[in-house]
Amino acid sequence: MDGPAPVAHEVYHNRKNHEDDIFLYFASGVTAIDDRVVLTGSEPSSAAPSDLVPQMATVQTYELPGPSSVPLLNVGAPVKLDEKTPLLFKPITFKNMTLKNRAIVSPMCMYSAQDGLMNIFSLAHQVSFAIRGAALVIFEASGVTPHGRITPQCAGIWSDAHVQPMVPSIHLIHQYGAKAGIQLAHAGRKGSAFSPHFGKAAAHDTLIGPDKGGWPDDVIAPSAVQGWPTAAVPREMSRKEIEDVKHAFVDAAVRADKAGFDVIEIHGAHGYLIHQFLSPLSNRRTDEYGGSFENRIRFAVEIVTDVRKAWSAEKPLFVRLSVSDYADGGWEVHENAQLAARLYGLGVDLVDLTGGGLHPSQKLPYGPAFNLPGAREIRRVAPHGKIGLTGQLTGARQIETLLEDGDIDVAIIGREFLRNPNFVLNAASELGVDVLWTTQYGRAKKHRS
Repeated sequence: MDGPAPVAHEVYHNRKNHEDDIFLYFASGVTAIDDRVVLTGSEPSSAAPSDLVPQMATVQTYELPGPSSVPLLNVGAPVKLDEKTPLLFKPITFKNMTLKNRAIVSPMCMYSAQDGLMNIFSLAHQVSFAIRGAALVIFEASGVTPHGRITPQCAGIWSDAHVQPMVPSIHLIHQYGAKAGIQLAHAGRKGSAFSPHFGKAAAHDTLIGPDKGGWPDDVIAPSAVQGWPTAAVPREMSRKEIEDVKHAFVDAAVRADKAGFDVIEIHGAHGYLIHQFLSPLSNRRTDEYGGSFENRIRFAVEIVTDVRKAWSAEKPLFVRLSVSDYADGGWEVHENAQLAARLYGLGVDLVDLTGGGLHPSQKLPYGPAFNLPGAREIRRVAPHGKIGLTGQLTGARQIETLLEDGDIDVAIIGREFLRNPNFVLNAASELGVDVLWTTQYGRAKKHRS
């Protein structure tokens, strides 16, 4: 290459609005070549605001500089590890993956992809947490099929083309001593939804039509039971479609391994397809995939079994589950604990617990660590299984207490990381732990007296 073309700089500074989201619609191609990161321009995304499109010329290829000349450190790891080190900052191992601390970035939908491809925003978003000490960054829910996405702007992993754009983020995350994971998902009846970036409160609130990239006539579910009133009325899945989705999860796991991810998480929560099979509120089938508890968990069990065989035996496998539907007649805490115990026996290394998301009648018991009863029930039923918890985990001392009490093994943190990307570094200060900072930010470290 003769030199980087400063197109990104020019386009950014010629704009009047949307300063924070230029890269959602620009330079959608991100690749890694040796130790270089290359951005390849594209035509404007269909998701780009109308006032932005005229300002976007055809973007050339832009090659970022090579590795930093400054040594990269294991950011967020204790400088000294001993018996006095708080559990939040003690390492934990899952198969061949050792995390330097217990703070994990929860997978969070950014609704910023084009054709399922991650982009420069994805890279900046994901790597920012590793620079600030997170032990594991789990990439957002990525559709195992095109119509398995929640919105047309969701990430995907249904094609080999999705692999290369993920590699630079994984590479850079590893540079800071962190690990990278990805959540594999199928939205089921919550698919073809309107992105919340376009003025809606939540992705499941409004159905989006084919003129906006949606697929309202190809939304599938275990049964033809609508979720939210403005969502799609799904088509009951045929046996062939069940098999096709199972194969899609397996193929996605193979791609994730090829990309270099350290761990994958199967999304079985928040009212998406696997969860839809689990709950009597959404599963009205009369065949072997519906009715009894054993039948309703069959789809989840078969996916986990098949993925575990396809995914590298040395790498850990996580599963996300909703502890309860928090709705009458739905999935219950005791059922979730029984399923978790079954999944541990199938080779699942951690169950990541969240809650709700399936039915509009849900009554979430919002409050600090509100999904904790579900974790405690799993600990009772399967005492040796590792547990992660999400849901209003916001403070270092709160998390340390949960770890000390044996309720959880790791904290899976979402919105608090968005509010406070320095959560790990601040938690270390609060708990009196001296941890490594990235060299470039070291001057901001509050040194202990």
